[in-house]
Amino acid sequence: MTSSHSWAFWALLSAVFAALTAIFAKVGVQGVDSDLATLIRTMVIIVVLSLFIAFTGKWTNPFALPGRTWLFLGLSGLATGASWVCYFRALQIGDASKVAPIDKLSLVLVALFAVAFLGERPSLREWGGIAMVAGGVLVLAIRR
Repeated sequence: MTSSHSWAFWALLSAVFAALTAIFAKVGVQGVDSDLATLIRTMVIIVVLSLFIAFTGKWTNPFALPGRTWLFLGLSGLATGASWVCYFRALQIGDASKVAPIDKLSLVLVALFAVAFLGERPSLREWGGIAMVAGGVLVLAIRR
């Protein structure tokens, strides 16, 4: 796999793990407060990532990073936390097969935010795909 296509490999793995996240979380939140479940998930992530960074020799002093990096990674962390809290709450009270597709509306929102804030310009073909995702979310979300 060439390096120019390696992002697609990692994105596909991300999708697989995100799907497993929904299934494992749906089982895990049964009989547990969804906020406590989110905290437990976060603690597991902190431990696993800490070990990964330590064993791969990737540790550097985070305080040497620029303030802008801290600001935006901090905002990203806050958004991630809010997303997880909402996602776990939705999984606790709804079906995983209904919650996950609505969660993927984030793809449409990322495209819109990337245009508005990052100056990205999806092609007409890409907008078509984004519209299909939005349509798919609506089809899955609308009750019969």
